[in-house]
Amino acid sequence: MTILFGQPRIRVTKNIHLDIISSMDKTVYIIGHRNPDTDAVVSAVGYATLKNLLGHPEYKAARAGHLNPQTAYIFEKFGLQRPEYLPDLVPKVKYFMQDKVETVTADVSVWAAIGQMEKTEIRVLPVVDAEGHYQSLLHYSGFARGVLTILNPEKKHRFSTSIRLIQKTLNAQPIYIAGDADKTFNASIHVGSSSTESFSKRLEAHASEDIVVISSDREDIQRICIEHKVKLLITTSNCVIDKELRELAETNSVSVIVSPYSTSPTSMLIAYSMPVSVMGDKEIVTVHQNDTIAKIKDILKNAHCKYLPVVDDENKVIGIISEHDLMKEPNVEVILVDHNEITQAVEGIEHYKIQEVIDHHRIGSIPTKNPITFINRPVGSTSTQIAGLYKEYRIPIPKDVASLLLCGILSDTLILQSATVTDTDRDMAEYLSSITDLDIKELGNEILMAGSKVGGRPASEIIHQDMKEYTEGKLTYTASQIEVGNPQEILDRKSEFMEELAVERRAHKGLFACLLVTDITKLSSVLLIDCDPKFTQFITFPKQEDGVYYLKDVVSRKKQLIPLITEQVLNYSV
Repeated sequence: MTILFGQPRIRVTKNIHLDIISSMDKTVYIIGHRNPDTDAVVSAVGYATLKNLLGHPEYKAARAGHLNPQTAYIFEKFGLQRPEYLPDLVPKVKYFMQDKVETVTADVSVWAAIGQMEKTEIRVLPVVDAEGHYQSLLHYSGFARGVLTILNPEKKHRFSTSIRLIQKTLNAQPIYIAGDADKTFNASIHVGSSSTESFSKRLEAHASEDIVVISSDREDIQRICIEHKVKLLITTSNCVIDKELRELAETNSVSVIVSPYSTSPTSMLIAYSMPVSVMGDKEIVTVHQNDTIAKIKDILKNAHCKYLPVVDDENKVIGIISEHDLMKEPNVEVILVDHNEITQAVEGIEHYKIQEVIDHHRIGSIPTKNPITFINRPVGSTSTQIAGLYKEYRIPIPKDVASLLLCGILSDTLILQSATVTDTDRDMAEYLSSITDLDIKELGNEILMAGSKVGGRPASEIIHQDMKEYTEGKLTYTASQIEVGNPQEILDRKSEFMEELAVERRAHKGLFACLLVTDITKLSSVLLIDCDPKFTQFITFPKQEDGVYYLKDVVSRKKQLIPLITEQVLNYSV
């Protein structure tokens, strides 16, 4: 820090104890749709791993919902960590907070702290205790108010400091230090520039206080100070007291230091020796990284300065956020896998840049701000495409990732029997099988049975585990799917499921809500549907009973159910 006091420039850079919190790099989440199935989750893991192997550690797999029983079984089977759960991407503090923040411990001098602020061009400096817990915020407006209060000539010139802080602030040479130099005290500052008689009277008037005297080369003043046993004697302009006075100082336990500056800058600098805790603004409200931007906007607006410390659950500083930060791009971007419709994406996706989309469904409505990589191939599984990208980049697929991707293919294609399956899927499944030494049929049956268990599970859980929302013009509807070994398990609980479908339809204000129950043994399905009564006449599927329809050879929601039911919706809307 550089300050001009009518003297040569003064620079203080030593002994500044500041903690620097590491930068927060941009994160790119690779994430599937809400209520994710196995293909969505393992595709995210597989693609994030590929990005990491290509030298991009910022890419991370995520999921927009809890794992269904099948997916949970797969991750447990192979002993793999589940991807991070992101219930939403609603703008939060952690996506906008500053990349770098410095903190200063409460016992550092104001001079050192302000010097560091100027050196690094930061506007605020959180003050923490020895364990790193937040105490207050040092900012320029608060600092100005504090200095004006302390230097007010109408008030007693006293402030908390220590001999050590004074010494460091002045870059002073210690001659003799009595007692604990780090112990704080309320200093009463005096300049020894008057007559000896008048100065003695002044010291007597302040005899009960911890007196600090700034003296030039006047030995008479120095002697008076030592004889009156002041707390600290500061001689200026590198003036060293003589041997006799030094011995007297030791006898009287008077600390003595030598300032390299003249009396005027020494007198001005000493006020900045206060611990920074004195100047910190304790009224600034802290926020947490998961607080929403909507929540903190008013807090920022009403703050003394337009910065707020971000703390963790232990009240330790992990960042800073300002009004200016909210105008910048967030430190998060996304890649979507296994979906491309806004209604299926994690909540809040519209606030972030979408880098890529990798999918195998119909093209929906995901608006983007910039051109993106969009890979959408008519194959049975997104996992097939992810495995293919490893080949394109000539990157060997790790065995554990290959196991996940194989599960994704077998799950999404009903062990390569679905109407959606292609030769590309079959070839890729064989390739992954050879890498992992896993039998396709055996593994497929194992994971399908893991996902087909419905006993003891609430109807709402089953409906939501793989539910997608669709839009046709102004009409919306939801379609869920579950694969089971025996659809009768669902039909025996028909009233329970129909009630939950009705709740779902009302919640989405949709035309209908349906559940496709796929028999993995007969490769056919039954459809449970709750709909607007006017829509019933447009349903052309064979009816088994009220709200239940039989769909022979239909096992794919994407390729079979949705095209058929979309036609019926369009007929209804005409």
